[in-house]
Amino acid sequence: MKTEIKICGLKTAEAIEHAVALGASHTGFIFFPKSPRNIEPDDAGRLGDRVRGRAKIVAVTVDADNDDLDEIVSALRPDILQLHGSESPDRVLTVKALYGLPVMKALSVREASDLERIGPYVGIADRFLFDAKPPAGSELPGGNGVSFDWKLLDALDGSVDYMLSGGLNADNIGEALSLTGASAVDIFSGVERAPGVKDLKLMDAFFEAVRRAEAQRPRSGSKT
Repeated sequence: MKTEIKICGLKTAEAIEHAVALGASHTGFIFFPKSPRNIEPDDAGRLGDRVRGRAKIVAVTVDADNDDLDEIVSALRPDILQLHGSESPDRVLTVKALYGLPVMKALSVREASDLERIGPYVGIADRFLFDAKPPAGSELPGGNGVSFDWKLLDALDGSVDYMLSGGLNADNIGEALSLTGASAVDIFSGVERAPGVKDLKLMDAFFEAVRRAEAQRPRSGSKT
């Protein structure tokens, strides 16, 4: 099974074209002024148009109001809205109804009890994204380069569709996939040479590491 890979926080034509050429299934744009990966809607729209139809376009927002979402959706025409703040299940429903787009709800994880927050969103969010809780003092809900204990996901119902995020890079993605069996991953800082600056060689290394991990997975139906 080929792993879905979302490269998030894209800001340049070179980076987005390279990501999609490598096989990225999703491209993510951050709309959060405090983030070094923040991008203006019109700029994101121009970049998204370069890869439209070749990869899913994801708009990542943090507790955005309807006015902001109107502007983002109009300029970018995303395939998916990712809500990375404290949006309630009711807010997720409202966003889905307003824009007619699937919603991926991000949830921060540090301990087993954090996964209990999934319940109210099941059947409402179309997919989850599990990220590590930000370190003390960080103003960013994601992209902090920290991971969580992936073994916590052992308790997850197998029917939950999710992307794995948080501190992933070429060195640890093999272990992450082996421990979780995740079918989709999301990466920010692990392919950057500086906050918000994507590094093409780090992208290459990450995709190579994912493909190696896939090749080592047991074939379906085989005994381990």
